[in-house]
Amino acid sequence: MSESIIQNETFSNLLNDLQLSDYAVSANAQALLDVDAKYIRDLKINVGNVLNNTQYLNKKEALLLALAVAVNEKHTALSESFSRQALEAGANEGELAEIVACTSLMNTNNIFYRFRHFTDKEFYQNHPAGIKMSIMMNPVLGKEFFELVSLVISAVNGCELCVRSHEQSVLQHGSSEARVLEAVKLGAVLKGLITVLA
Repeated sequence: MSESIIQNETFSNLLNDLQLSDYAVSANAQALLDVDAKYIRDLKINVGNVLNNTQYLNKKEALLLALAVAVNEKHTALSESFSRQALEAGANEGELAEIVACTSLMNTNNIFYRFRHFTDKEFYQNHPAGIKMSIMMNPVLGKEFFELVSLVISAVNGCELCVRSHEQSVLQHGSSEARVLEAVKLGAVLKGLITVLA
C-alpha cells in the first residue's frame, strides 16, 4: 500500500470519527496529505485520545469542551458535529447554549483582561470592568465545569490573568490538577486539529 493511500485512509478515518462526512479538504490538510502521513496519524491518535480515552472527563464533558473550542475557533462543521455528539452523550440544549455563551464571555474577558495585564497601568486596573457576567452566578453546567470551560478557552486564547484566575476557581470548586491538565490538553489538541481542518 502506498504512503499516499495510507495518508488518505487515516485522514478519512479521522473525519469519520469526527462525523464530518461533508468536509471539503482545506489547503492545510491537503498539504499534509500530499507529503506527511506521520503527522496525520499522530493527529488522529491525539484527537482520539482526548475525546475517547479520558480519565478525568466523562464523554459528555469532553464533547462539550470540544464544542467550546470549535465555537471559539469559528469552525461551524465541528461545532455542529460536537453539538450532535454531546446531545447523544446526554447533554441538553441548555448546556449547549451555555457553552456558546461561556465561550463568548471568555472572548470578551480574555481581550479586556489581557489588555489590563499587558499595559499594567494603575488607571486601567482601578476602573471596574463593567462587563455583565450574570451567567457565571448559577450556570446550567454547574460552577466547576463552567469554570473549567472558561479555563480551557482562556488557555486557547492566551490570557495569563484569566488562566490563573479560572484555574484557581476550578480547584476551589473541587476539581483536581489532573482534571485541569486533561481538559487543557483537550483544548490544545482541538486547536491543533482545527489548524489543519480550516
